[in-house]
Amino acid sequence: MRSDDDWEDTMTLAELIPTLGESLRGQLEPGIWPRSVRHGVDGDLLLGGVPLTQLAARFGTPCHVLDEMTVRLHCREYASALPGIEIAYAGKSMTGRGVLRWIAEEGLSLDVCSAGELAVARSIAFPASRILFHGNVKTPEDLKAAIGYGVDRVVVDSLDEIEQLGALARYPQNVLVRVTPGVDGHTHKAVATGVEDQKFGFPLASGAAMEAVGRVLAQPSLRLVGLHCHIGSQVSRVASFEEAARRMVAFMALVQVQHGITLPQLDLGGGHAVPYRCGDPSFDLRGYADRVLRAVNYECSSYRLPVPRLTIEPGRAIVGSAGITLYRVVTVKHGSKRTFVAVDGGMSDNPRPSLYGARYTVRPVGRRFSHTSTAVTVVGRHCEAGDILAEDVPLPADIRAGDLLAVPCTGAYHHSLASNYNMVGRPPVVSVLDGAARLLIRRETEDDLLARDLG
Repeated sequence: MRSDDDWEDTMTLAELIPTLGESLRGQLEPGIWPRSVRHGVDGDLLLGGVPLTQLAARFGTPCHVLDEMTVRLHCREYASALPGIEIAYAGKSMTGRGVLRWIAEEGLSLDVCSAGELAVARSIAFPASRILFHGNVKTPEDLKAAIGYGVDRVVVDSLDEIEQLGALARYPQNVLVRVTPGVDGHTHKAVATGVEDQKFGFPLASGAAMEAVGRVLAQPSLRLVGLHCHIGSQVSRVASFEEAARRMVAFMALVQVQHGITLPQLDLGGGHAVPYRCGDPSFDLRGYADRVLRAVNYECSSYRLPVPRLTIEPGRAIVGSAGITLYRVVTVKHGSKRTFVAVDGGMSDNPRPSLYGARYTVRPVGRRFSHTSTAVTVVGRHCEAGDILAEDVPLPADIRAGDLLAVPCTGAYHHSLASNYNMVGRPPVVSVLDGAARLLIRRETEDDLLARDLG
């Protein structure tokens, strides 16, 4: 029989003081949840005034939920921090008619990377004058779609593309040359795009960027209006963006010397980091605005260049923390080393942990749980050992089949990266605002999956 001293050694403070346990569990990690999230009753959370349990019951699980208020607030914060700067939402992070309508209404521009993304923009009449067309590989169909809709700028990424676009363009097409500035964003190698020896852009160091400028200028149907760079995703160091800006202005000065033209635009890309777990680095938007604009102004003054029109391209920073994914626990397995909590989704609706080791916060909702917790591995339903959504996350000791789990910060690169692996239909996307929930994208059905199979 254990003594009182033994109990004190083994019991946690939260167990000894149950109200403290409730308080600790009640705290929401800052920066990773939508702005409208509030505590409900009996362990529930409210999003835009709507209980998460109600959303799960109405729309089923898995389910992607977006807080419209958060998306709009992020748009306004960027516009406030960077007045006079073009903010172009990176559509690849989350493309859907509803989201693009919010973006258009907030006055942002849009960058797209395929004819498919452009088709969504066209379907809501997103202004072509505020669209940039990106992508390191643009097929002839992509280029024809861009020209057909009259998108304002195409960001060229290869010499072949310059020739193809030059041959297809019916009118002088505005073009930006994507430059690889050789700046390390200090991020995961799978999302580092500003360094040498990767597939994006024209490197500065090799002279390829200057050759691309010459090729564009030689095409009578193309009008070179500026330069573009993007150093990676999940970049939290403002110094990296500052260095990229300095190198790009220096290259603009070199273009002026060699070709006698002053480029009026400079696109500095996006990739601004957002936290996924408590303690993850966030992004200092105000600091970014101050330091990068100072760097551009100083370098332009040094080279006696007019300050170009600047564009930045946040995507994840706009929609990431606006999203929550709801899962239902299907089974709990207690292994020899780990406890596996298996849910009804997985890598088909969130491949990011498998692609580059992304880490997430997981929160149980919908009932009063045990005050004690244990580290578990949350896994998906797919036939891959790597189908893991979250490792070593604390969940209540009494977690069981049927419980509801909420994973925050899933607004970006979840719906857009989703697949049909194991012929599982993609989840719906639901928006919430002022106590009302609306289906933006319906759940994919078995009929949808069979419709394309003509065998």
